[in-house]
Amino acid sequence: MRRIALVLGILLGLGLLWFAIQGYAAESGEVVVVRTLDDTEKPQETRLWVVDDSGNAWIRAGHPGAAWLLRLQVEPDIEIMRGGQTLAVRGIPTPEARERINALMAQKYGWADRFIGFFFSRDHAVPILLQPR
Repeated sequence: MRRIALVLGILLGLGLLWFAIQGYAAESGEVVVVRTLDDTEKPQETRLWVVDDSGNAWIRAGHPGAAWLLRLQVEPDIEIMRGGQTLAVRGIPTPEARERINALMAQKYGWADRFIGFFFSRDHAVPILLQPR
């Protein structure tokens, strides 16, 4: 019985450590807040990484079924909070840029991108071009 409690305690501790490291990795580096509207027009905020490429800002959905991406596809006019400013932008899913944006994210976010990418494939990530409105 004692051994079971010890094993369960270790597993619980490892699980908590996993969530702490994942949370730290996801929040490391520059994080923007993306504001989309749900089906009741209520703003929903999502925290994401951002990269710049040739004068354009890009964000990335980890997979095509991400809730914020589905909302963006219904209403592409969104807001981004970056560097203390709120910017009105149009989000344009650009799957053909996946390889380039994945590489830029890996370069900018380093170990955190590798850590999260180890558990979640980037093969179906959806890059989003942010164009000012």
